[in-house]
Amino acid sequence: MTDLILATAVAFLVTIDPIGLGPVFAGLTAGMEHSVRRRMAVKGVLIGAGLLFVFALVGEGLLKALGIGVGAFRIAGGILLLLLAIEMVFARESGIRATPDERAEAQDKVMHDADISVFPLGIPLIAGPGAMTSVVLLMGRASGDLASQAVVLGVLAAVLALTLVVLLFAAEVSRFMGVTGINVVNRVLGILLAALACQFVIDGLIESGVLHR
Repeated sequence: MTDLILATAVAFLVTIDPIGLGPVFAGLTAGMEHSVRRRMAVKGVLIGAGLLFVFALVGEGLLKALGIGVGAFRIAGGILLLLLAIEMVFARESGIRATPDERAEAQDKVMHDADISVFPLGIPLIAGPGAMTSVVLLMGRASGDLASQAVVLGVLAAVLALTLVVLLFAAEVSRFMGVTGINVVNRVLGILLAALACQFVIDGLIESGVLHR
C-alpha cells in the first residue's frame, strides 16, 4: 500500500504540479484584488477536481466503450507521462500542460480582466492531459481493489487541497522557494515520474502479451 501511495503522490504532484502553479497563478492574477484571486483559485481547483474525479470513476469504462484495451492505454499513457517528465527534468516546454495558443489566450483574458478559473486554471493547468491520464492509469491499476482505489482518490484529493493552498498563497510561496527552489523540486519529481512512466509502459506491454513476467 505504501508503494501505491508514493507512486500516486509522485504522479499527481508532477502532473498537477501545485508548486509550479503558484508562480503561474501569481503572474496571471497580478494586480487583481485579493478577493478576486481567492475566488478564482477556489473555483479553478473545484472545476479541475470535478473533471479529474469524473475521469477516475468513468475513465476505464469509457476506454472499454471505445474498444481501447487497458494495455494499449497504459503504453500510450506511459509515453505521455515520460514526455512530461522530460519536460520537467530539462525545463523544456513540450505543450503537454498547455499549448502556446492556450497560453496566449490566457494572457489575453488577463489583459481584459476575464475569469481565468475555468480556462486556463481549471483546464488544462490543473486537469490537464497528464493528470487525466494518470488518474485513469492509477485507477485501472487498482481495478477490483476498493481499498487501493480509495487510496488513489484520497491522494488525489490531498494533492488538490495542496494546490488550493499554494494558489491562495501563491505570491508568498514564490518568494519563499524562489525560481531555483521550484526548479530543483520539479527536476527531482520529474526523475521519479520518468521511472513511473517506464513502469506503466512495461505493465502495458505485459498486459498486451508482448512481454512476459
